[in-house]
Amino acid sequence: MKSQFRQVALIGKFQAVSTGAAGASSRLILERIAHFLMDQGCEVVVEADTASNMGLKNYTTMDVAAIGNSCDACVVVGGDGTMLGIGRKMAQYGVPLIGINQGRLGFITDIPLDNFEATLQPMLAGIYEEDHRSLMQAQVMRGGNCVFTALAMNEVVVNRGATAGMVELRVEVDGHFVANQRADGLIIATPTGCTAYALSAGGPLIHPSIPGWVLVPIAPHTLSNRPIVLPNVSEVVLELVSGRDASANFDMQSLASLIHGDRIVVTRSQYQVRFLHPKGWTYFDTLRQKLHWNEGAA
Repeated sequence: MKSQFRQVALIGKFQAVSTGAAGASSRLILERIAHFLMDQGCEVVVEADTASNMGLKNYTTMDVAAIGNSCDACVVVGGDGTMLGIGRKMAQYGVPLIGINQGRLGFITDIPLDNFEATLQPMLAGIYEEDHRSLMQAQVMRGGNCVFTALAMNEVVVNRGATAGMVELRVEVDGHFVANQRADGLIIATPTGCTAYALSAGGPLIHPSIPGWVLVPIAPHTLSNRPIVLPNVSEVVLELVSGRDASANFDMQSLASLIHGDRIVVTRSQYQVRFLHPKGWTYFDTLRQKLHWNEGAA
């Protein structure tokens, strides 16, 4: 079967390097995937940082913007952190992403590395399931000015400092006061992020087709303070009322230090991330496999 994707970008693990046994193994994996893609009739482009860090030569290289403007698909090799990082960058270009899992859990890099050829071949031929995931746009406002901005695919988290007590946050939704919450922190998670930190904090699972977010307190002072599901068309504002050394982080990959009075404003981004999955894939397959449901069942 000939690939329907003419030019395909290959993107490796975030900040991986080619030194040592692990680096050499990662380089060989990327070269194996590149050769497979070429065998399927694809023109392979390697993301510039991946090529530099992994010592990949004899390939055309492009930065993310060039990939977004010219490539038909991206094959991302790594774990969920790798996919989160590249997904936020590629969303504005609408280029579909295919994830090969070289990490641990792999909720959004769902193709096993050990038999990627059998799974990837029909996908390149156009036999796949497409899945769109929403992003959050977050701004840290200080005195009416934006001092930090970021996209998040998983979650926006405001939490206390490592050696400090609880934080107090004033929560507003669409300009309506919800509550002042005292806790170790507060998570705003997308359906993609509801299987990450929010799940560990007691939040619910949300199917990706549901246009919602979940607001999850982290170790709340008031035990009746429970997670709440919100429509993702809402504007959620968290204002830091009290607490030392508080910070806001976005997908655990970027961070902003906060001072009292800072307002973290979260809205739905205009962009979505496009994922391609093997034909027949469902979200329930992912939950069953990654959360080990029905282990031992016949």
